[in-house]
Amino acid sequence: METMKNTIDIKFLENFSAAWNAHDIDALMSFMTDDCIFETAAGGHAYGNRFTGHEQVRKAFESAWIQFPDAQWLDANHYVFGDNGISEWRFCGTDLKGVKLEANGVDVFTFKDGKIFKKNVFRKQVVS
Repeated sequence: METMKNTIDIKFLENFSAAWNAHDIDALMSFMTDDCIFETAAGGHAYGNRFTGHEQVRKAFESAWIQFPDAQWLDANHYVFGDNGISEWRFCGTDLKGVKLEANGVDVFTFKDGKIFKKNVFRKQVVS
């Protein structure tokens, strides 16, 4: 019996984005390969911080909602080019100290086996 693979298209990335905005970690992780990689916008290396595998990536994704309980990724535009994709978005959230953050960002994706293998984040934000 033949198995169906996820189709990587704009709708796939729209659904991934919707899982972020719903703060639904189980739905979000269903888009990721078991050996997934997440590289953050900032960290101790030129690539930010790198998380590998479902467990590490899950914890890293959840930390966004812990740090910004009202986090939302808005005004998204999604593009798919074969095994790669891009999502542009505007992040809005309030941190635990009550400081509001707004930033424009881009996710650069690598796809494998009908899921997201790598999510690499780039971001511009207001610094005051």
